[in-house]
Amino acid sequence: KSSKDGANYLRQLYGDDIDIYESAFMIMLNRANNVIGNYKLSQGGITGTVIDPRMVCKAAIDTLCSSIMICHNHPSGNLKPSRADEDLTAKIKAALTYIDVKLVDHVILTSDEFYSFADEGML
Repeated sequence: KSSKDGANYLRQLYGDDIDIYESAFMIMLNRANNVIGNYKLSQGGITGTVIDPRMVCKAAIDTLCSSIMICHNHPSGNLKPSRADEDLTAKIKAALTYIDVKLVDHVILTSDEFYSFADEGML
């Protein structure tokens, strides 16, 4: 129902790995914003991970969701999105419009905090 709810749900998918290496997940939501599935998009190294927008769209289509939330973590503890994070968010949002799926948020997580693109007016 909120970015905080999404961050708390997504943080559970990481476990202790949240402070070790970057990885990305997505949750798929129905029209009532209830979670209908989650998917691990990628697992990277200490300083980065790669998210393929085609895999985001495939997972969205496979679950017939209405909207999604994506997230990745920053093991460094720095919540500030990089320019690459901003560009990727715009690219995924644009790709999803072709399949009528809404990107409701992109969250950057640390073990105890989060940054929400939606809350910051970046979507």
